[in-house]
Amino acid sequence: MDSTRGIDSEYLLPTRGRIVIAFPFLGDHLGGSHISAIGLIAGLDKTKFHPLVILHKRGLILDEHLRSQNIPVVTAPNIAILSPEKRRKIQDIIAMGAGFFGTTARLTHFLRLHNVDIVHTNDGRMHATWALAARIAGSKLLWHHRGDPSAYGVNTLAPLLANHIVTVSKFVQPARPIVPVAHKTTVLHSPFDHPRTLPDREDSRRRFVEELRLPPDTRFVGYVGGLIERKRPVRFVEAVHAFLRQHPAFPLAGMLFGSSPADGPDLGHAVRQRAEELGISNRIHLMGFRMPVEPCMSALDALLVPAVNEPFGRTLIEAMLLGTPVIATDHGGNPEAIDDGITGYLVEAERPEAMVPPLERLLFDKEQWTRISATARDASHAQYGRQAHVDGISRLYETLVARNNVKSVRLSPVHASSSVTDVKE
Repeated sequence: MDSTRGIDSEYLLPTRGRIVIAFPFLGDHLGGSHISAIGLIAGLDKTKFHPLVILHKRGLILDEHLRSQNIPVVTAPNIAILSPEKRRKIQDIIAMGAGFFGTTARLTHFLRLHNVDIVHTNDGRMHATWALAARIAGSKLLWHHRGDPSAYGVNTLAPLLANHIVTVSKFVQPARPIVPVAHKTTVLHSPFDHPRTLPDREDSRRRFVEELRLPPDTRFVGYVGGLIERKRPVRFVEAVHAFLRQHPAFPLAGMLFGSSPADGPDLGHAVRQRAEELGISNRIHLMGFRMPVEPCMSALDALLVPAVNEPFGRTLIEAMLLGTPVIATDHGGNPEAIDDGITGYLVEAERPEAMVPPLERLLFDKEQWTRISATARDASHAQYGRQAHVDGISRLYETLVARNNVKSVRLSPVHASSSVTDVKE
């Protein structure tokens, strides 16, 4: 039985009169999409909305993080999780027979039991598992897409089943939807907390120098994120090597903060192997997943982002908010976050050596580093905030529910916005 001990009282208000939004998660992973969704959940007006956070797997990393945030959780029905990577066609789903329909029936019953108005899915497995049940239950489906614009689900299932699609950047809008979706698609950047105080950069650097037993004058560049192929952690190693090939005596070390997903390849091994091949294994340090991330980023002279097809990397904005300059590939959603040469640097993708010239400017020219750092901080503070994201999603919730008059909720009008399109069926 789910305990409410330690839960913020605003989550325990009676649900009557409030819009109930279900947020299903698997629970075995904690990544940028989860942090964004949890930020949204925490920021919702609890007098209007009742977030129902659902976990399929309890006692794992996401459950622990939600507990630390005092956000209550309910356990999902015991069903098989669908995976969009398998690209199941409708005939394949039908061939699955009673198992699939039994799963959908249990989820449909669950949604009706909890009087769910909206199902807000945030990753591929939850899209595939909950989409049909949401529609059968009479709930609205808000499909939050944070991945590949050519992904099967967002181009095939979402156009048919989603009432509305939210994408985290223009880059990841559905590339080839089977039916038009422009009328029901909104671009909303992920929410970010502005740090109230900045960690002491020199103290942060010194702590890692001591932890890793490195020379006192060591400078750091970093990679922050999951060790997955799209983010190209091996390219990070190659970028560090390209710099050291030009400046072999410079006391530079590379730190990778993140881990490989349990269901994916161990790219940590690939990182170590590549560092050994290039003869820089003593310069590359796998730091694992760490929270909070602010002291880690503040220890860096620069954040290197070698990713390709990155929807809209959280780490870019988090670094900018802390004043850590970013060098990123000119690919995916990165150009939407960085103004090249002003708030950071954009370089050609898949060419690690392209990161060397901007890194030289940052490491050898203190005035340049200070200018990029200050401009990035000012720009990110002006453009990215949690409240703008919460307000945009809240307007979508109210409009979706108002269309069917599911509950007698007093709604605020939906104002026109450059970042939120009109919601239409």
